[in-house]
Amino acid sequence: MKISNLFTSSGEWARNDGPHHQIVISSRVRLARNLRGRPFPGWAKKVDRLAILEEIKPEVQGLSELGDCYSEYLQDLSALEKQVLVERHLISREHAAKGVGSAVIVNKRQTLSIMINEEDHLRMQVIRSGLQLKNAFRLVDRVDSGLEARVDYAFHPELGYLTACPTNVGTGMRASAMIHLPALVLSEQINPVIQAVNKIGLAVRGLYGEGTEAMGNLFQISNQTTLGEKEEEIITRLNKVIEQIIGHEQNAREMLLQKKPGMVLDHIGRGYGILCHAYSMSSKEALNLLSFLKLGVDLGHFPEECQRAIDELFILTQPAHLQRASQQKLAPEERDALRAEIIRDKLKEFPKPDSSKAAPQEEPPKEDNHDE
Repeated sequence: MKISNLFTSSGEWARNDGPHHQIVISSRVRLARNLRGRPFPGWAKKVDRLAILEEIKPEVQGLSELGDCYSEYLQDLSALEKQVLVERHLISREHAAKGVGSAVIVNKRQTLSIMINEEDHLRMQVIRSGLQLKNAFRLVDRVDSGLEARVDYAFHPELGYLTACPTNVGTGMRASAMIHLPALVLSEQINPVIQAVNKIGLAVRGLYGEGTEAMGNLFQISNQTTLGEKEEEIITRLNKVIEQIIGHEQNAREMLLQKKPGMVLDHIGRGYGILCHAYSMSSKEALNLLSFLKLGVDLGHFPEECQRAIDELFILTQPAHLQRASQQKLAPEERDALRAEIIRDKLKEFPKPDSSKAAPQEEPPKEDNHDE
């Protein structure tokens, strides 16, 4: 099927109903693989890239996990369609820049995508809702094993899988979780947490990975080590760190509710008011304000059923999705106006924030230990 058919629905991972979904948006595991004795894409001539593509693509489409999949050559996709795939985290920004000799294949649920001739011959990734690193790894490992039985991978007995970038040599695996940390940001605890994560060999990145900004209080936590450690060990270690960060965010939320409930409600209320009434809104501002609405649902200021609309807006208000929805090229100010209109329309049925949730909790009376 054509990739354009994929755009009619959001990916299963974006439903935000997985384990720890109030804090962990998604889990992703990606594997990099190359064919033995073939030049890496960055050094390969056009004729080599085409030959590698035609060798790999049928094998990928023949996997049972990719039955009834979406498949497209990159040169047949418009720049806008590529950017929509980037915004859905189905391809990388680097892959979006590719043309002849590259392709993308995505399963119907949009949980499995395979990039052919990105930086490596194969980039396979699984993305799941919530904290599901182990489940994501099991699926991508099954796909990898299926392909390894069909094609000859570049593998060294001591170094492991060989990749275009030396930092991926070994397992060739990058595992990450996208986490929502508004309370740590509001309580000014986020920098110590990021520094602690960096010190133990993990990376903290923004919304779209390396070199991008952490908008909407969203952060990607991923492994950096791929050599000298087994895949299961990397996944287990990363999972433990994510669970610790979840604990820090939950504690920060509880402390804010106890000590600064008015400040929390003010951020949620301002976000609600601006989103409901603004007539121009940048992508960054929208994400930051939607973050507070999401926090409001988590803290009970809005009903739980409001969560789905907020999650959809995180995707639908991105620049390429706006352009595709309008079916015309939009200037930046036109995009900002359309974004504000879509948000206003989506929030029409939203109730006002429940201010009773901001009431500070009364301290229990202290025990009187004095003898009468």
